[in-house]
Amino acid sequence: MILSRVSEYLKSHRRAAVTDMAIALEVTPEALREMLGILQRKGRIRKLPAGTACGGGCNKCNSATVEIYEWVGSVIVLAQESA
Repeated sequence: MILSRVSEYLKSHRRAAVTDMAIALEVTPEALREMLGILQRKGRIRKLPAGTACGGGCNKCNSATVEIYEWVGSVIVLAQESA
């Protein structure tokens, strides 16, 4: 698994749970945590405190047990051309 896939996922989603990322990236949560640790040490992402909502609004998960990471690195936003 390459860091760029994890970075791109978090850049586009801004905030995500480990379980959601693992499913989307087709990787085990354990392997993903290693990549997240590297990105965290580089200052690109941060782990949010327990109890933080993921922002999805479904309320299906116990927010006290969900690991959520947030992108804090630079994000390039491309402006859309107006017609």
